[in-house]
Amino acid sequence: MTRYGYSLMCELHHPNDLLTQARRAEEAGFDFLTISDHIHPWLYSHEHSAYAWSVLGALAAQTSRVDLVSLVTCPTMRYHPAIVAQKAATIAAMSGGRFHLGTGTGERTSTSTS
Repeated sequence: MTRYGYSLMCELHHPNDLLTQARRAEEAGFDFLTISDHIHPWLYSHEHSAYAWSVLGALAAQTSRVDLVSLVTCPTMRYHPAIVAQKAATIAAMSGGRFHLGTGTGERTSTSTS
């Protein structure tokens, strides 16, 4: 079965605007929400850098049906795996099991070549 999601971009929008977008996406019938877990904006033109996990907590409280997905959390270099497990379990509990942890390695941080 095809599912449709809506992406919340922390680096592009104020946290309160992300919550508004999420409520509207749920009302419009989207099946899941993804949220960018970036520690800083990607480009100089991006004006925000909300902490995705605070927004996820608010989303868990303000939505009732849509699944919540982190994109992408790095459980190696950026966050300790135990911290990732704790915050993922917290959001899963707060959302009634609607949370899905999206993990990845993050972006390459070095520009040197050998």
